[in-house]
Amino acid sequence: MQFLAGSPLLSPAARTAWAADDLAGPQDALDVMDFEEAARKALPPAHFGYMATGVDDDATLKRNHEAYQHIQLRPRRLVDVRQTDMRTELFATAWDTPIFLCPCGSQRAFHSDGELATARAARAKRNLMALSTVSTIAVEDVNREYGAPVWFQLYANSKWEIAEKLVERADAAGCPVLVWTVDLLAGSNRETQTRMRRLDDRQCTTCHGQESTSSLRRRPMFAGLDVTGASNSNPGLTWDAVDRLKKLTRMKLVIKGIETREDAQLCCERGADGIIVSNHGGRAEESGRATIECLPEVVEAVRGRIPVMVDGGIRRGTDVFKALALGAKAVGIGRPYLWGLAAFGQAGVERVIDLLRAELALVMRQCGARSIPEIGRSSVMWSDGRRG
Repeated sequence: MQFLAGSPLLSPAARTAWAADDLAGPQDALDVMDFEEAARKALPPAHFGYMATGVDDDATLKRNHEAYQHIQLRPRRLVDVRQTDMRTELFATAWDTPIFLCPCGSQRAFHSDGELATARAARAKRNLMALSTVSTIAVEDVNREYGAPVWFQLYANSKWEIAEKLVERADAAGCPVLVWTVDLLAGSNRETQTRMRRLDDRQCTTCHGQESTSSLRRRPMFAGLDVTGASNSNPGLTWDAVDRLKKLTRMKLVIKGIETREDAQLCCERGADGIIVSNHGGRAEESGRATIECLPEVVEAVRGRIPVMVDGGIRRGTDVFKALALGAKAVGIGRPYLWGLAAFGQAGVERVIDLLRAELALVMRQCGARSIPEIGRSSVMWSDGRRG
């Protein structure tokens, strides 16, 4: 049966089902995808739907990962690669790996320890972690478990004074970087989430209430704030908000959700300290463009002035390598570590980090890259013949 489970003749669905049934513990996972079905089985449909959803037909969500299959590696031979150095530096802080944990909200919907388990795993692996505005654990408590201040992600609320209070609180907690997410300001249409919620036989209003503001009241970062009539979308915001945020805080300001050269140029002109190329894991708009396809034009527009990071669709160490080759300074993961969290808590998150690190180290050796700076455009090419 183990031989058959590894056979390429088995369908992806059969492979996933076998992996989920076979995971007695996180060490049984051979790659991060093994955790997806385990997470599905561990969670009620509404909670898995919140994690899994994209928007509209989920086309952009799927494209995020599929696009990596159109980028090929250019292996190099006879290079002494006995030692590989994955260290990278962001804002004067060195990290063991260029892989970071994206800000993902509602983590207690996936495991009772929620963001605390993620923080413990990130601390154990010395991994960069960003915390969501809609975390189910307060930033101060997460920092305590992490052993240092995390990066803090901001949704600029429809009531600007709430955004100001959130920034002040993160600043007071010592967070070094503010990650402002701009890709959901206009809202989103998450059909998969709605469909899976309808499959859930629990009464969701018992916990979540009827109104959108009730969910904000339950979030610890909004404690003591008047959220009446507020939401985490704000379609009226403009680039002037970058100036307002920079005046509010001493934190570095990273803009998350940039996908075009025009917006990348504006980030630089407005004084942003960094960019994350992101479409919210396919949960923002149905552009049909993968973030890895957007990355080159953003990197070109920035011209090295500020660091460019990317998330969306990362499932393998080869994906991380390709993103680094196309100019990303660091690469974020979201769903993979949430799958690990849902299935096995802290240990699951740690195993996801370990798997991706091991795969990245392997592909670096295969491509003759002894350190992150040695990964460049010449390391990859597109399947249509274009060089990286």
